[in-house]
Amino acid sequence: MNKLWMIAVSAVILMSSCIDKKESKEGEKPVSVIFETDMGNDVDDALALDMLYKYLDAKKINLLAISTNKKSENSAGYLDIMNTWYGYPNIPIGTVEGGSDIDNQDNFVRATCELQEDGKLAFERTVKNFTDFPKSVPLYRKILAAQPDASVVIISVGFSTNLVQLLDTPADEYSPLTGKELVAKKVKLLSTMLGRFVDSQPEFNVICDIPAAQKLVQEWPTQMVISPYEVGDMILYPGSSIENDFNWKTPNPLVTGYINYLQMPYDRQTWDLTSVLYVMEKDKGFFGSSGQGTVSIDDKGITTFAPSENGKHSYLKVTQQQADTIKQYFVDLVTQKPLKYQN
Repeated sequence: MNKLWMIAVSAVILMSSCIDKKESKEGEKPVSVIFETDMGNDVDDALALDMLYKYLDAKKINLLAISTNKKSENSAGYLDIMNTWYGYPNIPIGTVEGGSDIDNQDNFVRATCELQEDGKLAFERTVKNFTDFPKSVPLYRKILAAQPDASVVIISVGFSTNLVQLLDTPADEYSPLTGKELVAKKVKLLSTMLGRFVDSQPEFNVICDIPAAQKLVQEWPTQMVISPYEVGDMILYPGSSIENDFNWKTPNPLVTGYINYLQMPYDRQTWDLTSVLYVMEKDKGFFGSSGQGTVSIDDKGITTFAPSENGKHSYLKVTQQQADTIKQYFVDLVTQKPLKYQN
């Protein structure tokens, strides 16, 4: 590889990894994001959410809402703890109706929600009762209806349940449009972690609600960029960072979640982080692309891709060199001290 080219790429990466903690560049409009997560199944969701808070600190995004598609009160409770701890207690959190019961463990979010110090819960909450969380689908409709056209990016890193329920909604007090019409009008991109294209194996986010995943790829009306299993599988967040880089404040709900997910120390795949990274840094050359096409999902949850100039889908690819660069970017970003704790 040409040495001058390598130096230029390194310079770009260095600049992109040093996120401005005060504000985005003048004239640069923040990205409006809704985060759809199965928080509680895997700790990469928590790391992805940490990234979003760091972009909030830098005024690079407006985080309009967080929606959980996991059937667990602790999932919503953990999200509320994270919002509160990072200094964004007013971000609304939606909860799923009729969610999947497959592999419905919630060990790390439960451990964080139940952690006590001196006989009291260790982490402050803003929403005191689970019944006070709104349901995800009407929350989507309310928020989308109030946004400018083609302005919202949805980052989905869990099951497709809430999204397909949204597509099926009729007109209501928030909008005269159907769900599919509302999405087509207000959403400019869906960045989602699902599927795997290298080995014809089913992927977790798909198999937990196969009918919803099938309907999503068949009927979602906007462009969809998929980060498949094989991308995050190449990029491991180091457990050594969790052990060594967060000692400035304890307890920390991200760290508490990580150490209660698997036996430490362990490095964990960054599946969900890649969907966030694509949205925020898609012009930085972190990823390759499949090109445009159409994704199909069979009844066993196997995803396939057919290239097509008119297709609305594409999926991300990474080389080993890109994976190494992305890993360092993740560590640099996640280990930044949140703005709330910088003074």
